[in-house]
Amino acid sequence: MKPYTNSKTSHHQLDAAELIKIIEKEEGGQKTNTGSIAINTGTFTGRSPQDRFIVEEDQTKDKVHWGQINIPFSYEKYSRLKQDVLKYLEDKEIYTRFANAGALEKYQLKLEVITEYAWSNLFAYNMFIRPKEEELENFKKDWTVIDAPGFKANPEVHGTRQENFAILCFSEKTVLIGGTGYTGEIKKGIFSALNFILPTEHDVLPMHCSANVGEDNDTAIFFGLSGTGKTTLSADPSRKLIGDDEHGWTPEDKIFNFEGGCYAKVINLKEESEPDIYKAVRNGALLENVIINDGEVDFKDTSITQNTRVSYPIHHINNIQLPSVGEYPKNIFFLTADAFGVLPPVSKLTTYQAAYHFISGYTSKIAGTEAGIDEPVPSFSACFGAPFMPLHPTAYAEMLSEKIATSGANVWLINTGWTGGAYGVGSRIKLEYTRAMVNAILDGKLDKKYSYEKYHIHSVFGVAQPRSCPGVPDKVLSPRATWNNDQAYYKAAFKLSNAFRKNFEKFESYASEEIRRGGPQRFDF
Repeated sequence: MKPYTNSKTSHHQLDAAELIKIIEKEEGGQKTNTGSIAINTGTFTGRSPQDRFIVEEDQTKDKVHWGQINIPFSYEKYSRLKQDVLKYLEDKEIYTRFANAGALEKYQLKLEVITEYAWSNLFAYNMFIRPKEEELENFKKDWTVIDAPGFKANPEVHGTRQENFAILCFSEKTVLIGGTGYTGEIKKGIFSALNFILPTEHDVLPMHCSANVGEDNDTAIFFGLSGTGKTTLSADPSRKLIGDDEHGWTPEDKIFNFEGGCYAKVINLKEESEPDIYKAVRNGALLENVIINDGEVDFKDTSITQNTRVSYPIHHINNIQLPSVGEYPKNIFFLTADAFGVLPPVSKLTTYQAAYHFISGYTSKIAGTEAGIDEPVPSFSACFGAPFMPLHPTAYAEMLSEKIATSGANVWLINTGWTGGAYGVGSRIKLEYTRAMVNAILDGKLDKKYSYEKYHIHSVFGVAQPRSCPGVPDKVLSPRATWNNDQAYYKAAFKLSNAFRKNFEKFESYASEEIRRGGPQRFDF
């Protein structure tokens, strides 16, 4: 097929070097001393969940879990908006690209990405799977991404909430983005599409997780929300990276990456703690919203945003799995950054506890990350990725539970958050300890079966807490012991327990009694 060309000037399938020249010359990009290029995405430095819509039509109206996350949009309004966006682009110099989403051809989406800015096209080059030359000759697209950051919607005319929007239309197989330069909307638009298509049409479980594989072909997957360590922990020099964010689990028990790149947070990035990611920030990498001083990136500076990012092709990581496919996982990790400091740093979950925690998708927000937050706030995102899940969360949870049962995978809850007290009092659990816990599990040094000698059942959360772990002081494994104040600890623990229970109320009618019992205790103060 021929690429879209209905504009003043169009550039198709430019490589990274060509795009970087344009970004530097025409779009205010700054070259860094590592060879990477840095840009500022403008007003939006993150996703805007309230401005993400799905067109309500025959194939979505009875399947999508409509609400505050999946907001319905009329086809008529979408059609008018798309027409106006394309008319706006007629006057622009645009960049088009063919790309793939999905490392397994059987489940792959072939994409055409149309962008107003060269930097958005470089992001697509980095993040999607780059087709081989022979594939491009007879390329037939399945979906289209149209990205026009400079177009501002008129809410009264177009039916949006404000000027920016990200809309999925399944009948036209299109992701339409405007009014925002934040590149993450591009990848999350396609992720959302796959999260609807794969389970409903192919019986594939889509997952917001990272994945890697060891020398014995043992796959591990890491579920987690932003800031919990999903990218960091999967980038392990001793294991091959499958992918850092979006994967599918097929009926044939294969784990495959949706993407061809990584999109990592770079706040406080240091070579000694995250060497693989640090070294990936080189020629071809696209940095977002960082401060550059004489060519040097100041990873500590959050004056623009705490959500500083870098995208790079997966081959910027030395130790990768090619193709990006693994066998079914032997270990599954749920990552949470508990700012209350009450969850154990590592614990073993039963099948029903795993379902409960997957549906809950807990982490926490801390002071300074959002206006008005001056103490830890529990944050729940079903399936560790609610903003990208069009179906009801229990649909994904049931698929995961079935796959855990048939594969015999072990499920672990890893708290990468605080110890010795809540945020502001305690300290972040050392990355070296978290890595030691994960490595002990992957090396088979933590018993997979519960026994009183090896595990302690947490009195509030009911999870099995190891009594010892190689490379980790025993005291660190017991959050209560690190507080040195039992009364304060249990008050905080029950506060979080009640938040879990309150959040789960909306799922109780869909969940079995066994899953409901997988949650923590309730306590009334």
